[in-house]
Amino acid sequence: MRIDLRGQVAGIDLSAPRGKVKRRTYKYLSNGIRPLSPTIFFVLLLVPTVSSAWEFLPTSSDRSLPLPPPPGSSFGSSRLPSRAILERSMAEKRFKYVILGGGVAAGYAAREFAKLGVNPGELAIISKESVAPYERPALSKGYLFPQGAARLPGFHVCVGSGGERLLPEWYTEKGIELILSTEIVKADLASKALTSAAGETFKYDTLIIATGSTVIRLSDFGVQGADANGIFYLREIDDADKLVAAIQAKKGGKAVIVGGGYIGLELGAALSINDLDVTMVYPEPWCMPRLFTSGIAAFYEGYYANKGIKIIKGTVAVGFDSNANGDVTAVKLKDGRVLEADIVVVGVGGRPLTTLFKGQLEEEKGGIKTDGFFKTSAPDVYAVGDVATFPLKLYNELRRVEHVDHSRKSAEQAVKFASRVDANYNPIGGGHNPRGWPTPNDLSSPNGELGLLQTADKAAIKASEGVGSFEEYDYLPYFYSRAFDLSWQFYGDNVGDTVLFGDNDPSSAKPKFGTYWIKDGKVVGAFLESGTSDENKAIAKVARVQPPVESLDQLTQQGLAFASTF
Repeated sequence: MRIDLRGQVAGIDLSAPRGKVKRRTYKYLSNGIRPLSPTIFFVLLLVPTVSSAWEFLPTSSDRSLPLPPPPGSSFGSSRLPSRAILERSMAEKRFKYVILGGGVAAGYAAREFAKLGVNPGELAIISKESVAPYERPALSKGYLFPQGAARLPGFHVCVGSGGERLLPEWYTEKGIELILSTEIVKADLASKALTSAAGETFKYDTLIIATGSTVIRLSDFGVQGADANGIFYLREIDDADKLVAAIQAKKGGKAVIVGGGYIGLELGAALSINDLDVTMVYPEPWCMPRLFTSGIAAFYEGYYANKGIKIIKGTVAVGFDSNANGDVTAVKLKDGRVLEADIVVVGVGGRPLTTLFKGQLEEEKGGIKTDGFFKTSAPDVYAVGDVATFPLKLYNELRRVEHVDHSRKSAEQAVKFASRVDANYNPIGGGHNPRGWPTPNDLSSPNGELGLLQTADKAAIKASEGVGSFEEYDYLPYFYSRAFDLSWQFYGDNVGDTVLFGDNDPSSAKPKFGTYWIKDGKVVGAFLESGTSDENKAIAKVARVQPPVESLDQLTQQGLAFASTF
């Protein structure tokens, strides 16, 4: 046996002519062998100087090679490795599993790994942020409250779904390494290595990409003055801290929100309750057009107007004025208007963080393409949350979903599958062999090499059967928001005809209304403002079941009662 310095092992082809051998390169994996094709041959070499058997997997073509050096030669001796090799090994960290990203998906993935019994030291989370994973939606809601504001450690994952709060100590107790304030600048999926901005190298056996999204900045489009002080974006807790400081410093001042989507609406409400004079600007004909119908949007625009928020539609910010200190003073609109501003918050969308993997993974619809188990096109690499374009089984199409609910559930799905796949392989040096992979004893069996190959064939079949029984991701799209005293939920798909029901008067003391989406004679989506827990469950069920509808007028009259019948 010969081990080269790249961490690969050269094995001997037993069928080669005497006096020469053919070399095959085998890749060593700390958690055992992994088949790369349906037909795989395993060769185990028992060498007297090796104390335990290793398992190998062919990964390259045969080439002629002289016989390996005999035991006792300089290469085969037990001399100490060179200083260069030691320094390289000290600069590297190796883990069985690495989660890249420190957001919601990372936290829920870590919890799932812990549930499934990951061993101490096997799992690491690498995050650019300086804190353990937390529930990101709090940043645009409770974190900005003027009184009783949410603060860490109060909203670490997994409290957002009613689960246990995973404090930093929890990761330590579970033997999970939190590698914080670390930005990965290079990912080499072929060599299973990640490189940080500081030059550290992290090796892994299985990678879960949970890098999430980044905000779209106006400076990316060359908007004049977009780098002025006092222009904020909200994605991470550091962004929220800066915004909180500005709110406190500019009490009673003027705030302009650029954008009328999720962030725009939630931050418009948050700044208003902090006694700022708020104006919202967006180019669309109504707010949140990717989800809201004009009828739904009319309610929220009216409600916000009643709270003193001014809304300017059909135009965009084309520049910013600032003073001698570089602080923003005004927002210039395309229609010629100029709005005074002490604070500007921009919420014009986000883009998935996939740059590290360009050219290494198949992409589609702006994200990393995965299957129903969140496997990517590269072996042992999974993508979850915002970055994943996955099969949406309910609608038989590929989609990328940016929402915390999907981040949580996709992370759990990927971990369950990755752990299950890993359990199909025999770990090195262990007696745990649930799938019957070849062992050293197979070589000494009566059938010798033939017995080994037969065992490998049976094991491959067993592994295929075990993985195949795992359920594919079957996600029901879900979105929600809370602002002022309002709270809405949406389930399903917002395509087709719509009906609006209930009280959607923005001046009502207790407004309550909803909308159904109907396609091909079936209800495919449902929205409800101010619903109870049971009512929200009812509209979720309708969106999942997709019941037929005979008349839109009848559906309008039935309203919420229609959902209660399923």
